[in-house]
Amino acid sequence: MRFSVFLNARSMRAEDDRQLMKDLEAHAVLAADSGFEAVFLPDHHFNGYMPVASDSFMFASYLAAKLPDMHFGFSVVSVPLHHPVRFAERINILDQLTGGKLLVGVGSGTTPEEMIGFAVDYKDASAISERNLAIAEQLWAKGMDDPAVEIANGPYNGRVLQRITPAPYTPGHARLMPVAMKEASSRRAAENGWPAFIPAFTPPKIGGTEPFIHVKKWFDIYKGFLLEAGHSDEVVASALGWTTHTYQVVHVAESDDQAREELEVILRSYQDAVEREAEFNARAESNDANKKTDRTPNALTDDWIGTWCLYGSPETVIQHLKPYQELGIGNILCGTTTGPLTEERLRLGNQTLGLLGKKVMPALVN
Repeated sequence: MRFSVFLNARSMRAEDDRQLMKDLEAHAVLAADSGFEAVFLPDHHFNGYMPVASDSFMFASYLAAKLPDMHFGFSVVSVPLHHPVRFAERINILDQLTGGKLLVGVGSGTTPEEMIGFAVDYKDASAISERNLAIAEQLWAKGMDDPAVEIANGPYNGRVLQRITPAPYTPGHARLMPVAMKEASSRRAAENGWPAFIPAFTPPKIGGTEPFIHVKKWFDIYKGFLLEAGHSDEVVASALGWTTHTYQVVHVAESDDQAREELEVILRSYQDAVEREAEFNARAESNDANKKTDRTPNALTDDWIGTWCLYGSPETVIQHLKPYQELGIGNILCGTTTGPLTEERLRLGNQTLGLLGKKVMPALVN
């Protein structure tokens, strides 16, 4: 089992954006020093959730220069918000800069507000995502003398005559990481020998108090497809080694009571930020084309905490993770800066990194 840090903080005011970026840079360096193997970034726009995630590829490139031994991942790129040419180009550049240490999570996005800013209707997001991925594969495969790749997909159009530059570092292209919640996504990851994100819930309910049941279900489906695909043992081991289970909030303290008390402080601040953004989300959902079809529970409910949080003393966290290790989950993605990134929130995040690195990871990292 390996551990990765998920930079997922919020900025509540424009004047706080720069400090957030510098604080996250320092947090990523501390994660590397604490034994984490990767930094993951989201892909978000307009609402203060990770302001630097408006171009996570750029921030990842900056961090990669400072942390050349780290892997970099995206959880996840909202594919409908990217022109397929720019999507393929950015991935190739970062694939080269990291020497192939790149894991590109892909999904169709979750927020109508972000969609309308890019002239995409929320109801069309899944179809545009699938077509963008298919076009990207054409672009990666295209040689100089091959016929032009024609692009006509929602707001994205074009005609590529030569090739995508630079060429990828990884044969074919960098590893993509679908979310293993649909059969097509699981098969895509498995047949290509890619890792996958393993969810802890089953729609339409986003949350619950028995996450392992869902993780095991989705993991077993994905692993079955992976073994059926006929890959070498090396490819299978690499895919499973980076197959990822995500916790939006990971918080570790010296005792369970301290961890729970501090977790509730973190979650109250996080929920306040989410509710502050609700007015703008409602404006985005003003027509049927942009209505969300699911709702996430309040972060202070047992269902949200049960699905998205990992907290407690180091001993409690180790015991919680052992069944996931035994199942075969290769990578635990830890959200350690969730919510508005105040000075106190950063202190708590750094506390978690330190305790994970010193006490939790030595018991679980093979």
